[in-house]
Amino acid sequence: MTRPTIKDLAEEAGVSVSTVNRVLADASSVRKPTRERVRHAAERIGFYGLGTIDYSIRESAGTHRIGILLQQGHRSFYRDLGQVLTRAAEDFQDGRVELVLEFLDDLSPNNVADRLLGIAEECEAVALVAAEHPLVSEAIDTVLRAGKPVSGLVAPLSARGNVGYVGLDHWKVGRTAAWAFDRMCRRPGEIGILVGNHRYRNQDLNESGFRSYFREHNSGFTLLEPRSTYESAAVAREMTEELFRDHPDMCGLFISGGGITGAIAALRDHAPGRDFVSVGYELIDVTRTALIDGILTMAICHPMEALACETIASLVRAKQTGPDKGALSANLNFEIHTSENV
Repeated sequence: MTRPTIKDLAEEAGVSVSTVNRVLADASSVRKPTRERVRHAAERIGFYGLGTIDYSIRESAGTHRIGILLQQGHRSFYRDLGQVLTRAAEDFQDGRVELVLEFLDDLSPNNVADRLLGIAEECEAVALVAAEHPLVSEAIDTVLRAGKPVSGLVAPLSARGNVGYVGLDHWKVGRTAAWAFDRMCRRPGEIGILVGNHRYRNQDLNESGFRSYFREHNSGFTLLEPRSTYESAAVAREMTEELFRDHPDMCGLFISGGGITGAIAALRDHAPGRDFVSVGYELIDVTRTALIDGILTMAICHPMEALACETIASLVRAKQTGPDKGALSANLNFEIHTSENV
């Protein structure tokens, strides 16, 4: 069987041979509907130059230089997110993406604000993971006034201008975690709550949704005051040990913020038994092992590939429309993992 030729592709797409040649050589000289028709026809007949067509179409759509600020690269979640963001930028079809990706070890508001201003100077749109702080909000407004859109990633951010968002609906995350305790605990009792830092709006919304569910259903549980881990595994371990010491009859633990490795270590040491329910956040090596071992009952997680692809796409769309057109937000469906589906 001979491989399809340019003439075969032209017939399949209903265009001239010269139009196919223009798509192959310089797709920008062909109207978008026509080049997309040629591209789909090439895919249908197995045309050998499909990769060349894809490359030409991407080049014709222009170059998008976007910046993303993530938190500490030694943390598994952000290291994994950085990898999938890089792949999503490379695979983006509607143009070529030049991704400037930076991990911040120093999470002080001064440094986050300075790095946001710095990366915005060389990029056309920016996303960042950050805690709420007036210095960060002021830096966001400075970038927006320069005509460059800004989006909160994972955690929503606010400023006087229009700030986009890509992440989960954290109020629903909290209510889903509460539903799990309500359905899985054999008897109502005290539930411990760990948060990383209340200035991260995602964690604050997690707790708000969590309490909202129990207020609505009045199911007999007692929700203990949240303890802050300051995103530290060592502090999370200490806080978990204190909860077991101060509340020996505690029936569950909700880990809604940073430091989950320390909380899991304390759960292993305490070994509360099969009736104890623990719900955590994100699927990384340590949580996967904890789910398999029964130390962690359930994990609520970001869909990493979808998060990365939507982040790149949202920043490109925001760049094309401009910050004056309103904030672009995308709430993604979260994943739920137990020992049975990791």
